[in-house]
Amino acid sequence: MERPKCFSFSLKPTILLLLSFAFSSSIFILYSSYIWVLIDNPSIAQETHLQFNTSLLNPGCRPIKFNGLMPFSRNLTGSKVNKSFLLDSHFRESHGSTGNPVISVIERVENKENEFTVTNGRKSDHLHQKTEVSDGGRIEVKRKECDVSNGKWVFDENYPLYSNRSCSFIDEGFNCEANGRLDRDYMKWRWQPHNCNIPRFDAVKMMELIRGKRLVFVGDSINRNQWESMLCLLKPAVTDPKRVYEIHGRHISKEKEFSFRFVDYKCTVEFYVTHFLVHEGKARVGRKWIQTLRIDTIDRSSSRWRGADILVFNTAHWWNHYKTKAGVNYYQEGDKVHHYLDASTAFRRAMKTWASWVDRHINPSKTQVFFRSSVPSHFRGGQWNSGGHCGEAIRPLNDTSHVNHPEKNRIVEEILQNMKTPVILLNVTRLSEYRIDGHPSVYGRKSANVNPSRGQDCSHWCLPGVPDSWNELLYFYLQSRQKGNSPE
Repeated sequence: MERPKCFSFSLKPTILLLLSFAFSSSIFILYSSYIWVLIDNPSIAQETHLQFNTSLLNPGCRPIKFNGLMPFSRNLTGSKVNKSFLLDSHFRESHGSTGNPVISVIERVENKENEFTVTNGRKSDHLHQKTEVSDGGRIEVKRKECDVSNGKWVFDENYPLYSNRSCSFIDEGFNCEANGRLDRDYMKWRWQPHNCNIPRFDAVKMMELIRGKRLVFVGDSINRNQWESMLCLLKPAVTDPKRVYEIHGRHISKEKEFSFRFVDYKCTVEFYVTHFLVHEGKARVGRKWIQTLRIDTIDRSSSRWRGADILVFNTAHWWNHYKTKAGVNYYQEGDKVHHYLDASTAFRRAMKTWASWVDRHINPSKTQVFFRSSVPSHFRGGQWNSGGHCGEAIRPLNDTSHVNHPEKNRIVEEILQNMKTPVILLNVTRLSEYRIDGHPSVYGRKSANVNPSRGQDCSHWCLPGVPDSWNELLYFYLQSRQKGNSPE
């Protein structure tokens, strides 16, 4: 049988000679360029395997393979291709002896129509980037922000960013040092993402970001924890304490709402209590009026959330067996009070109610919306009402790999994906999971030393402490948006 020829059509000798010369010249220029770049940038040479499958253009011929060291640069120029394609890359940044960053590239390029592939078999979970190759052959790398929720706690003597003596906004329940806690290491841990750096909180820059705006926290007492942290972080930007005041004259406590005005920056930092984001009310069942949760109706304070420039929502802490009456005659939709409804189903329906309200009433061109993920409690030997404790912990946990992704977080993520309004998930679950040392424990009240056998608080957080890192992530996202490079 006659072997197939590489070309199914004939070529004139002159044309064949020109094509051979052009191909040889291209190989020579490519090799010379490679040598020049390798000599000029020896620190970024990478081992790469290239395979060009040209079978569609040249039936019967074997693919051409190149193996060797090829330098990587941000702007690459190649031969023209018929269609644009996407290149998914992962990059890991390290530093050589010269102190210059070294980029290792693990990449995979696919274009099914042209059968063009570039692969490197090593795996990585580092920075993810996408590169688009246009018809002109130019490759442009589009950098995505790293996962700031994935990292570790680093002990830093430059922390905390404020003290309980310099901030009068910390209420008794979070003021652990004033309540007698003697160790101070829990204040000195800084969150460090694995693959990038987040900026240290700068009070003046943050105030400029919210100048003339309303920054509003909406949620349960854990969000009040974060709100008080934000007030303390912002205070260094104010030279005259009298230029900051609560517009209703209230002192921070467990009141339903607060609004602090920063006169010099013409902004307010506000907090509105709502345990579930939906309406807590009453309904008649038989001859009795009972407390219910209207999971189909947004909380009545929602009219005061509207018009905010930055909204930070949360709910999770109260969605437990005890605080929802085990789901028996508690959840209400319309006039119907469910005899029984499990917490997960009720939580999902409540979140859909919240999402619908956001989509109807929030203008994304004016308001940036965040939803903070759930944070763990660290009770050992029982729960908050059955002898649970955490007071012996003085350092973060070393490992949280045994912790499953909370179901409430999965539900929130699903809801956010289906919303019309862009909402950024402020994912602080993992970083908070390590911090068993950060809770008030017995130091949530001034009488702690008098009666240490009383119940411990292993749900809320000491200030200064862990919520400061949540706000540093919020600061990071707000800065990113101002620079026009919103993290994904």
